[in-house]
Amino acid sequence: MKLPRITGDEVVGALKRAGFVVDRQRGSHVILVHPQRHRRVSVPVHASKTVKVGTLSGILDDACLSAEEFTALL
Repeated sequence: MKLPRITGDEVVGALKRAGFVVDRQRGSHVILVHPQRHRRVSVPVHASKTVKVGTLSGILDDACLSAEEFTALL
């Protein structure tokens, strides 16, 4: 399945719906953690720029989410 072209804010929102919570933000990167699965994910949030497909794929790997699960959260 093709990954959607979305902004960093939209990625953060989808991860929050998956149970992640914002731990902190340093510069333009938001760090989210999942309390039960002990996963930490860093998401770049640059002013209305879309996240590159390779970066989004890495974020999903870190979050242990498939592309189908992620698009269902959008």
